[in-house]
Formats: sequence, C-alpha cells, structure tokens
Amino acid sequence: MAKEVNKIPRATLKRLPLYYRFVNTLKAKGEDRVNSKAISEGLNIDSATIRRDFSYFGELGKKGYGYNIDSLLEFFKSELSDADIIKIGVIGVGHLGKALISYNFSIHDDMTITEAFDIDPNIIGTQIGNVKVKSMEEIEEVIQKHCIEVMILTTPAAVAQEVTDHLVKSGIKGILNFTPKRVVTPNHVQVHQIDLGVELQSLLFFMKNYGKQQ
Repeated sequence: MAKEVNKIPRATLKRLPLYYRFVNTLKAKGEDRVNSKAISEGLNIDSATIRRDFSYFGELGKKGYGYNIDSLLEFFKSELSDADIIKIGVIGVGHLGKALISYNFSIHDDMTITEAFDIDPNIIGTQIGNVKVKSMEEIEEVIQKHCIEVMILTTPAAVAQEVTDHLVKSGIKGILNFTPKRVVTPNHVQVHQIDLGVELQSLLFFMKNYGKQQ
C-alpha cells in the first residue's frame, strides 16, 4: 500500500470490495476504463468520496482519462488479500450456513468457502456443493492444515463466544459474525458483526427520511 493500513479510514477499507465488484462487472462488459462519476452513479457513492478513497493508495488514475480497469482490478485484488486464494470456513450449518455455502462468493475471484463445521451428527458428513461438513472436533487440525484465516460464524448465540475462543486458539485471524451475540477477541483477531435486524432498521430509516427527497 502507499500508506500504512492503520492510517486509512475503516469506512474506506470496507468500500474496497464494492469498488472491486463494480469494476469487475465493467470488465465483463468489455470496458477498459472508468471514471469516478461512473463509479459514483453505479454505487451511489459521492464522487469526492471515491476520489478521496483512491487517494489513500497513491496515483491510481489520470486526470481527464480516469482509471484503467485492468490496473484497478489488480490493485483491488492485492489490497483485499495478500494471498492468491482466500479460503473461508463456516461454523454452524443451519439454514443460514447452508445458504452461504450454496451462494459462496463473487466479491473476489479467488474467495471461496472451502470448509464447514457442525456438531449435529445428522449434518456432519453431508455435502453442500463442493463442501463436505466436518465435525467441530476436526476444526483446529483443518484450520492449520489448510491455512484457513477467516471463519463465518452462524452458530446459536449461546455458544458464539465459546466457539470464538476456540477459533482464536486455532489461529483464525478474522471472523464474520452473523450471530446476535457480540463476541470478544484479542486485538490481532478482527471481527465484523453482521446484524440483519440493525441493517433492516437502517434501511427503513433511510426509506422514511430520504425517500421523500427523491
């Protein structure tokens, strides 16, 4: 990166996958360059915000030309992960866990769910797409053997912290938490909380307060 990551706003870092997906869509359509206005219209993000976000990483574009799409894609890939392949695991193969595994990911070409874990003997050993569900007893071995760094948590809230503690000991560096329980981790383990209730409330708020201004 052009600057240390801890000096870049968290909001900027969270927008990088959005930029990547949008630019990747343009690439698929045969486009070779894009400007901040087009990205702004496509993502509903202010042009000034986009230019400011990109400025944290040095000179990505040229005035009057915009941004080269191939160069942007390579940049986003390198910033989203230092690894060639991002392997992700899911703990808790209920309805949400199964949906996530079935959907898998299109944010990043090399981002995919490769492992799944559960405690239910009726679920362990079943196959969802290319992913075979394993027992929680195997999790530490699998994490270390396959270098899994990110885990998605879809367990019952009551066991979320216990499972998180085990993940930390097993070497996990990032957790995407879909449970309503706020989990605590050491500073070196990043946690992103996905609260669907809060997201829905936020959506309703914007619909009520900003929809009338359109």
